[in-house]
Amino acid sequence: MTRRAARIGLLTPAALIGGTALAIAAHRPGLAGAAGPGFWLAAILVWLAATLAARDLAALEPGHAAGRRLVRLAVPLLFGALVLVLWEVVVVGAGVPAVLMPPPSAVVARFATALPVLGADFVQTCLKSALPGYLIGCLSGLGVAILADRLPVLGRGLLPVANVASALPIVGIAPIMVMWFGFDWPSKAAVVAVMTFFPMLVQAGAGLAATGSIERDLMRTYAAGYSRTLLSLRLPMARPFLFTALKVNATLALIGAIVAEFFGTPIVGMGFRISIEAARLSLDMVWAEIALAALAGSAFYGLIALAERAVTGWHPSVRAG
Repeated sequence: MTRRAARIGLLTPAALIGGTALAIAAHRPGLAGAAGPGFWLAAILVWLAATLAARDLAALEPGHAAGRRLVRLAVPLLFGALVLVLWEVVVVGAGVPAVLMPPPSAVVARFATALPVLGADFVQTCLKSALPGYLIGCLSGLGVAILADRLPVLGRGLLPVANVASALPIVGIAPIMVMWFGFDWPSKAAVVAVMTFFPMLVQAGAGLAATGSIERDLMRTYAAGYSRTLLSLRLPMARPFLFTALKVNATLALIGAIVAEFFGTPIVGMGFRISIEAARLSLDMVWAEIALAALAGSAFYGLIALAERAVTGWHPSVRAG
């Protein structure tokens, strides 16, 4: 066993057990809000142990693919556990009021008791607003990119405008869309469509232009027209660019839908709930909604990443992973 592996085997359990013990001890009546120097010294030692363990884990280079995947998974899990434990320890030990920062345990408890409300908000924001807008924006961005590639005059005039328009702030678009399409999900889907259209347009245009001259000349020798070349060569070669836009838009879509709900929505939705509960100083519910949004966005991103690995296995960036 190497020295690094020995340190990992020692420091990782020490950090996990020590952090759990500190989180439990912080809730004792004598410590909650009145933790002494010894408690904070122990918290610093746990932080150091977890940091060193994560550093050594990240430096490991297993010889087989399964080991490398396990290391890539273990490092963020250890770091995330450290953040949550320190959050719990600092907030409870220092007696931070819940209206300023609730501990993770309170957020988890509220999440568990508010599942029906969170489920309804998820359906409204993710399935009714973000997903339709995502599909409309990505498909229309790809279609316009193909049209601009087919008509170079349109491409030279449109792409500079697209780069400028992609910087439009959400807070400026959302009220206009609410006035145009009403307070229900169509206005939120319109905001998401605008936000996701331009990244897909730019990335798809770059992907269509990435095909080499040798490949195009080969297609010409086969007497392939524009449509055949597009379907058989250029769109397959553009897949890495398209998936980059799809992954970027996966997070933009959820952000756009939530922010758009701040400017008018039915009495359901993540953005609506965050604004209402924040006004009521119910920060545990606000953080529960944030956790739900993070889980939904991560799951959506992960599904797209899996699809990317399945259809772009030939690309060096995928083979290297």
